[in-house]
Amino acid sequence: MKLTILRIGAGLLVSLGLAAAAASATAAPATAAPAKTAPAKAAPAQTPPAEAAAELSLTRFDCGKTTTLADVSRFSDVAAFKGLNIQLTFSCYLVKHGNDYLVWDTGNPAATGATPAPTAPKTSLVEQLAELHLKPEQINFVGISHYHGDHVGQVASFPQATLLIGKGDWDALNDAKNDSKANPAINPANFTHWISGGGKVEPVSGDKDVFGDGSVIMLNTPGHTPGHHSLLVKLKDKGNVLITGDLAHFRENYDSNGVPTFNTNRADTLASLDRFKQLATNLHATVIIQHDVRDIDKLPVFPASAK
Repeated sequence: MKLTILRIGAGLLVSLGLAAAAASATAAPATAAPAKTAPAKAAPAQTPPAEAAAELSLTRFDCGKTTTLADVSRFSDVAAFKGLNIQLTFSCYLVKHGNDYLVWDTGNPAATGATPAPTAPKTSLVEQLAELHLKPEQINFVGISHYHGDHVGQVASFPQATLLIGKGDWDALNDAKNDSKANPAINPANFTHWISGGGKVEPVSGDKDVFGDGSVIMLNTPGHTPGHHSLLVKLKDKGNVLITGDLAHFRENYDSNGVPTFNTNRADTLASLDRFKQLATNLHATVIIQHDVRDIDKLPVFPASAK
């Protein structure tokens, strides 16, 4: 009997112990799961402010005395322009692009001595630049439309500038320096500084984006010479301006697609005229024929500039 009681007591103790343990487990507070933290949103990428377009302006220089031609027959290989009198001028240009500068063509040689050449300008390019408070060493580029003397007469005044010239013309100048029988229209003397390696030169094969932002472009327009180029300037206020170089010399020549007898390639000339005119139409551009005195007033009178 005593043994039975002990067993029952043990069972009770065990039961009570299990019950207490169960109660303890039930009563224990549940541990809360750690709250999930939402991933932090990345800050939106900052777009760098767009660079302001460089200030662009175009100024005309007088680079030779205006001359009246009573006979312009040599400007047509189909005997056009008989009896036509034309006043030819000699224009050069300054393009300001922010703090950088391009001189486009350098005209006739400046007047020197007691009897200067009839077409010599009264004031040199260097003197005209001084009126704009500029020095030759501030000119970054000197662009040459082609190698004829009335476009390169003062190029040597800018030895620190990078020379931009059509590759066909550059090759012709280098060939002429070693050929005493070369075309007299090709005179490498003005380019001695660059031909000798003293200055930086970039022979331009096609078009050339001068400042790298599409605002000033040398246009490949061969025909008058092998590497002839024209110039496109995209001004903010005035709009697009196309400067011919010697693609055409006067309006009648331009309008009739006239090909001078002294051009180097007739087919190239006609193709270049066609391209230039299509660009003028599509860009709604002001066309300036560099040699035509009637086109001088398409730009403000020096020292003012178009913008």
